[in-house]
Amino acid sequence: MEEHTLIQRASQGDEQAFAQLVERYQNQVYRQALRMLNHPEDAADVTQEVFLKAWRNLPAFRRDSSLSTWLYRLTDHAAIDLLRRERKRQGDASLDDAAQELAAQIPCPAPTPEQAAERQELRRAVTQGLAQLPLEQRRVLVLRELQGLSYEEMAGLLSLPLGTVKSRVARARLALAKLLGDHR
Repeated sequence: MEEHTLIQRASQGDEQAFAQLVERYQNQVYRQALRMLNHPEDAADVTQEVFLKAWRNLPAFRRDSSLSTWLYRLTDHAAIDLLRRERKRQGDASLDDAAQELAAQIPCPAPTPEQAAERQELRRAVTQGLAQLPLEQRRVLVLRELQGLSYEEMAGLLSLPLGTVKSRVARARLALAKLLGDHR
């Protein structure tokens, strides 16, 4: 069935249509939550929360963006809310899980022992550098570098002008590069 029809039927209370939408997008939502939180149980909780919010708010979905963009936005907000609650409960963590995930993305195809040591040092530096960035800068780097979103998708997700998104990514990259210093 076409997505538009499923959305229309689900917004009128058709649970089977909504179940089909969940089936189409649950892996995407879970992966995004996992990349932001780096904890499978938290990602599963956020995924469940996102689809509960989507079910409740689907009649208000304006369709001026795609459903996937709307779900990205819901996931982003739910994950950030969870991180904020965790920080309040535990105090500020020294390293952000998303920073560790981004650092793990540095490729490692069969390196020599020297290369392995250099890459490990670089990963550690990237993890520490990302942890020092403000949440908004980490957020745009995760969306751009880990999620692979285009600037246009990020603009829709964050409800920001395209130029603002580009400048935030550029500033975040510069800030990270400055923090990395010799590791560039």
